[in-house]
Amino acid sequence: QVQLVESGGGLVQAGGSLRLSCAASMRTFSTYSMGWFRQAPGKEREFVAAITWSGARTYNADSVKGRFTISRDSAKTTVYLQMNSLKPEDTAIYYCAADQYTTAQAHLKDPDKYDYWGQGTQVTVSS
Repeated sequence: QVQLVESGGGLVQAGGSLRLSCAASMRTFSTYSMGWFRQAPGKEREFVAAITWSGARTYNADSVKGRFTISRDSAKTTVYLQMNSLKPEDTAIYYCAADQYTTAQAHLKDPDKYDYWGQGTQVTVSS
């Protein structure tokens, strides 16, 4: 059974940084592409960043380009989201998701294409 557990969320002032972690339970972690999504109150879940199963490619939403970086550590079966220069509009619940062998950019940006989800971690950015 696949489990994804996010951590690292919290309250931070605008301009600050946070690093989210998503610990994955599957032994075949290296075959899963991973994504980060977020959902603010009253809004739909939106794509933030993704990394392919090999780590060769990463994708970011336009709203976070130059500020957020996704990475993965296969030895620790963990994916990270480094968030810098945070803005109040980044406030949301952040979720990680996994899908095996997906590499197409369109699929990686579509939450409906992911098979597994974590429970989410709250990020609040104060102005």
